Amino acid sequence: MGSGKSALGRRLSYLLKMPYYDMDHEIVRQQGMSIPQIFEKYGEAHFREIETEFLKNFRDEACIISTGGGVAINAENRKIMRRSGLVFFLDAAFEDIYKRVQHDPNRPIVQSSTKEELESLYHYRRKFYRDAGHIQVLTEGRTIRQILEYLVFQVKRLKGER
Repeated sequence: MGSGKSALGRRLSYLLKMPYYDMDHEIVRQQGMSIPQIFEKYGEAHFREIETEFLKNFRDEACIISTGGGVAINAENRKIMRRSGLVFFLDAAFEDIYKRVQHDPNRPIVQSSTKEELESLYHYRRKFYRDAGHIQVLTEGRTIRQILEYLVFQVKRLKGER
């Protein structure tokens, strides 16, 4: 949550000329309601089930997907992600993340948690994202451009391009 997945995903899509999908936006479109509405009406557990179904049934195409902030907690989701393609773990510092998300009304967990609770959640989720990722990308102190250059380099390296 707040690590830069959406911002980097859109730009990476452009640079690599690949389709880009934001998992949260796709779920909102499919469900016909916002994530806060889904949480309020059905609860977080139901939302997590929707995330898993999304991963199972999403298009079979080379594309870039920015996942939801809690998707990697589920072991099945991590397996699906790792076998479906290349997964980058954007390893951002908590303070950077907190600055980005603290006032976002579309993040129900942020709105109902203290900073300390969010930091605890960050540490809890971090290990799952580390396990899901093929490549860890340290983002602290780096510009979006530097991170993008590194992502493009890694994709091309793994495809055998120079």
